[in-house]
Amino acid sequence: MKHQTELNIDGMHCSGCVSTVEKALTKVAKVEKAVVNLELEKAVVTGKANSDQLIEAVKSSGYTASLFIRENLSQDSNLKKLEKAKKRMIIGWGATIPIMAWMAIEMFTVKTFSSPEAYHAVMIILSAVTVFYAGGETIRNGWKSLVYFSPNMDVLITIGCLAAWSTGWIRLWIDVQPFTGIAGMIMAFHLTGRYIESKARGNASSAIKKLMNLGAKEATVVNDSGVESVVDIRDISIGDMVVVRAGETISADGIVLDGKADVDESIVTGESIPVAKGVGDFVVGGAVCLDSTLKIRVEKTGQDTFLSQVIRLVENAQTTKVPIQLFADKVVSVFVPIILVLSGITFLSWYFLSGYMLNVSTIVSGILPFFPFDSTPIAQALYASIAVLVIACPCALGLATPTALMAGTGLGAKNGVLIRDGVAVQKMTEADIIFFDKTGTVTEGKLEVVNVCTNGKASKKELIQLTASLEKESSHPLAKALVHYAVKQNIEMLQPEKIQVRPGMGIEGIIRGKKIKVGTPEFTGFKTNINGRKTAVYVSKDDEEIGYFQFRDRLRQDAKELILLLKSKELTPVLLTGDRKGIAGDTARDLGISKVHAELTPELKLEIISNYQNENHVVVMVGDGINDAPALSQADVGIAMGTGTDIALESGDMVLMGQGMGGIQKAFALSQVVFKKIKQNIFWAFAYNVIAIPLAILGLLHPVIAEIAMAFSSINVVLNSSRLTKSPLT
Repeated sequence: MKHQTELNIDGMHCSGCVSTVEKALTKVAKVEKAVVNLELEKAVVTGKANSDQLIEAVKSSGYTASLFIRENLSQDSNLKKLEKAKKRMIIGWGATIPIMAWMAIEMFTVKTFSSPEAYHAVMIILSAVTVFYAGGETIRNGWKSLVYFSPNMDVLITIGCLAAWSTGWIRLWIDVQPFTGIAGMIMAFHLTGRYIESKARGNASSAIKKLMNLGAKEATVVNDSGVESVVDIRDISIGDMVVVRAGETISADGIVLDGKADVDESIVTGESIPVAKGVGDFVVGGAVCLDSTLKIRVEKTGQDTFLSQVIRLVENAQTTKVPIQLFADKVVSVFVPIILVLSGITFLSWYFLSGYMLNVSTIVSGILPFFPFDSTPIAQALYASIAVLVIACPCALGLATPTALMAGTGLGAKNGVLIRDGVAVQKMTEADIIFFDKTGTVTEGKLEVVNVCTNGKASKKELIQLTASLEKESSHPLAKALVHYAVKQNIEMLQPEKIQVRPGMGIEGIIRGKKIKVGTPEFTGFKTNINGRKTAVYVSKDDEEIGYFQFRDRLRQDAKELILLLKSKELTPVLLTGDRKGIAGDTARDLGISKVHAELTPELKLEIISNYQNENHVVVMVGDGINDAPALSQADVGIAMGTGTDIALESGDMVLMGQGMGGIQKAFALSQVVFKKIKQNIFWAFAYNVIAIPLAILGLLHPVIAEIAMAFSSINVVLNSSRLTKSPLT
């Protein structure tokens, strides 16, 4: 895995800020890639760059950075920022409401209650409170962005507000209609939008904090004398013995030493059905012991625990970029400079060509319910150019993908589907081929005896007894299946002697003076031709064949149903396996899969997937995440199946934490709803700007209405994404 450095970034407010920080980081030596997430205020830098150089690069771009500390997330560090945003909003409206009231009085009463000079003086003072005090951070950030040649959204608001506020002074020398009060209203609505957006953004990004809260805060440790003591979870070590009682959260990953209980592992599988755990079973920290007491030996602590790995996985997914976002990023990177130029052109056009611009505006207003502003050329120029500045919103475009992806990763985590790479979300919606590994994927990976054949030289009971008695000394999966079968048949075991295991061939020993061999045909001397469509184990007594057993790997209960569902969605299922052709063919037929590739090495699996991709297929690969790792990496989307005890978190683009095939259906459903939300967000963000900016240029949008619309567009994107958290994955 490539080296990564994680940084906290402070001072970002829009997608323009994100672009600036990313550019600054990518210029540092040895940086291969830098991805910045606005909502998490975090940067993930790939490469072996020096962390001090990275922090300095961020500082030189006008922002501040520090090494990322994951534990800070649980303290809800956004709460203070939200409180500050609320305070600025309240102060802004405290000064702006009197402005609006006085403007209404002046506009709708026949006789004013004050002299014009007093009115304008109060407008200047009250607006200054909102613009420079409540909106001071916006002004400072806007100025800083200009100094560092990285204009962002704050630059547009700053220039718009300063231009409007300055008209209160300009009117002393030039005959211009002052927009002083409008400056305060623009900033007040801007601060309101920032507050609502921050609050909604916090709701959308709560997945990680919820995951962290699942972990236990304390553990009950038992010493060698049996004395219990309650310690902070951070103070337990590998090898410690901990006790977990009914209703308590398991404090760390470990092995059950004593006790038996039902455990709620929904954080692992996404399923609410409890799992029985007893001596020798592995349990994960964060799961809940429901009805008894367990004594557990700690195997993993801190960042090595399953829950910590899941948290890192979710964080990494939230800092990746979906391909559809790349175009939006390109637009955002040039958006603010273009708007500044458009605002300048709008000012010059209205100032020098006011008659022509007014005619065009009047024609358009006859079609749309907007009214042109008719005043002096300088007033019209200021009115329209200020509206252009405050209506433009790159924020909505920049927020479209990350907010949806953040909400989607949280939804997936709750349903046992972990997204490692956001790119997989889009690729899943484009896929037309899905490859399945056989053993442990479409099958349970647990062999069972399905046929016992004897040639008459031994009874069926004797054949089972001799074979199981010898195989109980082996740890091979086939041996375990044979012993399990004998136990179910209530057959008494015998004690073998002179046992010898022959790796890759079988096992032999002496039972009641007879040499018994169990294994391959070559090892046992078996010459009888049998059906090669099932896995078989052969048995001989004193080098004379006496019978054989046939096995099969049970299909997962919901595998066939899933294959039918995928076919209905125009996905072609293909079986990839290292097993024999006959066995693979039977499995495929049972599932309804027509395309099979058998007797494959991991390298051949990769090659087959590559060949399909060369034919312009978008490929999904589902495997157990271990021997299928090359194929999972080669596929456009790799889905690793596993559980909390053996999960291969680095193998696939998505990881299914449950054991059932239903997780694959959930993965497709998750990708569909997340990508649909991304497309909705991007469409409305583009549509908003495409419609709003021309109206502002034509002087048909009041600057205050423009600012309200701008704030609403960003809020709408965040709220739209937040609705994902309640979407059912069916």
